[in-house]
Amino acid sequence: MFPLLFRLESRAICKYACRKNKPELLKEGNLKESAMVDVWIEVESNQYTPALRPILFECIIHPMMGGATDEKVVEDNLVKLKTVLDVYETRLTESKYLAGDFLSLADLNHVSTTLCLGATPHASLFEAYPHVKAWWTDLLARPSVQKVYSLIKPSS
Repeated sequence: MFPLLFRLESRAICKYACRKNKPELLKEGNLKESAMVDVWIEVESNQYTPALRPILFECIIHPMMGGATDEKVVEDNLVKLKTVLDVYETRLTESKYLAGDFLSLADLNHVSTTLCLGATPHASLFEAYPHVKAWWTDLLARPSVQKVYSLIKPSS
């Protein structure tokens, strides 16, 4: 319960920080754009991350704790994640970013978990989704994402 509650609160904290420091990431001055940001924040929260989280746990966390990866859990959640990525691929054929042709919190909310995907055997998953791959490549090139990546990547 606590990890789920913390994750939900972290989204509220992110929205607060955006309202205070980067309100353009929420597009609150434009009702249609703001609604699209909200929709894609919900998709990330309720579809993308719930499919990705068990994969990350089984491929990264469980082995770190001395356990074996449950390949059935990974495969089941890869099917779910691919279904979500099909939706993302369709959306990203229509716009550069999830909520439109502008970067928003909806895109940035994907960074931490998606960076972790790169540490799994499924790092190449986006190869099958050219628009998703282009979106992710664009996000990876952002200095802020590079800074987050430098904080979480294992040191050599």
